[in-house]
Amino acid sequence: MILRTRHSGYAHGKQTQRLTSQLHVSRFTHHALSGFTLIELILVMALLTIVISLTAPRLSRFFHGRTLDSEARRLLALTRSGQSRAVAEGLPMDLWIDAEEGSFGLEAEPSYDTSDNKAVDFTLDSGLQLEVVNKTMVAPANTLTMNRAQRISTASVPKVTLVHANLPTIRFLPDGSIGEASPQMLRLTSSDGGSLWLAQAKDGLSYEIKTSDK
Repeated sequence: MILRTRHSGYAHGKQTQRLTSQLHVSRFTHHALSGFTLIELILVMALLTIVISLTAPRLSRFFHGRTLDSEARRLLALTRSGQSRAVAEGLPMDLWIDAEEGSFGLEAEPSYDTSDNKAVDFTLDSGLQLEVVNKTMVAPANTLTMNRAQRISTASVPKVTLVHANLPTIRFLPDGSIGEASPQMLRLTSSDGGSLWLAQAKDGLSYEIKTSDK
């Protein structure tokens, strides 16, 4: 009986010692793993900081390029819309450009209707500038100079009534052509120095996007 009790007590002590040892190992392993995860996190954060600092300028140029391209395409789409409306409605359409305010829009010239319910206007995205390269304005009919060989009365010259007479305007005529006094080229510039041009095509019947002014 005494031997059995001693043996049982010895076994119980061994089991307790084993459990205590396992507990210590478990705690040590937990702390080690926690420390390793924290170090990993710090390393990842450091690597991300380095990568972002290296790629940020390129990403900035990339997004500015996308904004510039998007704005140029919107201007081009507006020229096509104006040309289509002029032909469909039989009225001259004015695409006006306000470079100082950074805005542009499309509106029918005044006729029987004093206002155009389809008129639209847009504001440039921040960081972009719009410039009329050759600022050509429409001269009023009564100021046209004619030499003696031109026996044309001012009554035969159609009167032009622009929507915004003080702003550069691209005129789309009902026959599908572009008014002779319309700007031939617009320049879009981003804050990082990138540029795109909206220029008249060689046939003079439409506009197209160019990467240079040539």
